[in-house]
Amino acid sequence: MSHRLHIRPARNYAHQPSTTRNRVLYAGLALAVIATGLLWRSGFIPLPPVVSKYGGDALWALMVFVGFGFLLPRAPTWVAALLALTFSGGVEFSQLYQAPWIDAVRATIPGKLVLGNTFNWPDLPAYAAGVVLGAWAEWRLRD
Repeated sequence: MSHRLHIRPARNYAHQPSTTRNRVLYAGLALAVIATGLLWRSGFIPLPPVVSKYGGDALWALMVFVGFGFLLPRAPTWVAALLALTFSGGVEFSQLYQAPWIDAVRATIPGKLVLGNTFNWPDLPAYAAGVVLGAWAEWRLRD
């Protein structure tokens, strides 16, 4: 009696199914998150200051996650999430750098919306919450 050894390729759990993100959908999601974030921070919705501040930060990071999903439609969710966390943290830590040229950029409305202006360490968990929310929703919807 002979025995054969069957070797199967290892499963690669780091990658998601080979589906790609729909760029039109992700562009629409980015615009919807931006609109929600601007409304959230506008004062039109009566929110407690802490909810307005950190909820807006979470929405900003969610928009970064969706943006990476748009730019990298075939990347696994965890890659988009890691890039979004790194980018968000990098922007926050960049606020520690003060120079006339960057302060002038931050003084504009687009500069303030994208780059912020003052380092605040509690923003980091808010960013993580936004990215985790986006990654969780994507995992649920892509499975």
